[in-house]
Amino acid sequence: MKIPAPLVLILLSAGLLAGCSKQTATPAPASAPAKIKIGFLVKQPEEPWFQFEWKGADAAAKQYGFEVVKLGVTDGEKVMTAIDSLVAGGAQGFVICTPDVRLGPAIAARAKLKGLKLITVDDQFVSADGKFMTEVPYLGMSASKIGAAQGEALYAEMQRRGWPVAETAVCAITFEELDTARERTDASIAALRAAGFPADRIFKAPQKTTDIPGSLDAANILLTQHPDVKRWLVLGMNDNAVLGAIRATEGRGFTAENVIGIGINGTDCIDELRKAKPTGFHGSMLVSAPQEGFQTAEMLYHWIKDGTVPPADTRTSGILITRENFEQVLRKEGIID
Repeated sequence: MKIPAPLVLILLSAGLLAGCSKQTATPAPASAPAKIKIGFLVKQPEEPWFQFEWKGADAAAKQYGFEVVKLGVTDGEKVMTAIDSLVAGGAQGFVICTPDVRLGPAIAARAKLKGLKLITVDDQFVSADGKFMTEVPYLGMSASKIGAAQGEALYAEMQRRGWPVAETAVCAITFEELDTARERTDASIAALRAAGFPADRIFKAPQKTTDIPGSLDAANILLTQHPDVKRWLVLGMNDNAVLGAIRATEGRGFTAENVIGIGINGTDCIDELRKAKPTGFHGSMLVSAPQEGFQTAEMLYHWIKDGTVPPADTRTSGILITRENFEQVLRKEGIID
């Protein structure tokens, strides 16, 4: 820890005086232990998901009496700057959703060098050989289970409406560069196929950017390629992936009557579900962002305070929310008042 210059002078002066004195110095009373401080770093601080994770971390801090420093880190340089800032501010560890999982080795090395404990949330670190870094504790949703639940929910709603398969196709918005995203969409597609949906009517639309405009562009290309499809099932790695595709279908004249979109997260679609007129966005597989924020902050606190090392891999699951039940569920989760 870097000692401020004025304090260095004070300590040096005290040492010199002690050396000149023949008297035995009276031991100073033990100082009170410093308050535990942790960082909570997220890649997209403007997104509701991460804001709700911060809200959960704040709840944990209030319950246990520690401090949370919330920082947005949109690229690798900002991550390293944030780590240095946490050290200078007296933090003992941090939780992070990294802007790039490939930064994992560098982040872990920096944390070790600075003596900080580290937990990853949402996106698991990937090592240089492309494998997950199991040596860094991780908490996130089960990508395969949540994806499968998304696919099953899409098929169930299609069946409930009595849609003929011959007139229906799947628009799968993908971002396969991110392992977590690929696991979700692959599992969703696998669940649809397992339920009996024909593989040759499932179409992937790769997005170049992981936001609504990126999804909208990807879906528009796919819709142009398949003008004969009368009804669409829409899936993607998160709410925004599906919302972008819904906007694209609306631009082609599709409505809630012939589109079923189900997202993942449940926090970026609140305004959509509140719209007076239903859209093709049918619902979302809710994973509790406040709970993930609370749980990771809690685990880090006990690791720092009690030496309790978190499990290497902790997974959460989700439930389907729709226009009919989202307010009740989100209110119970503390996401809306």
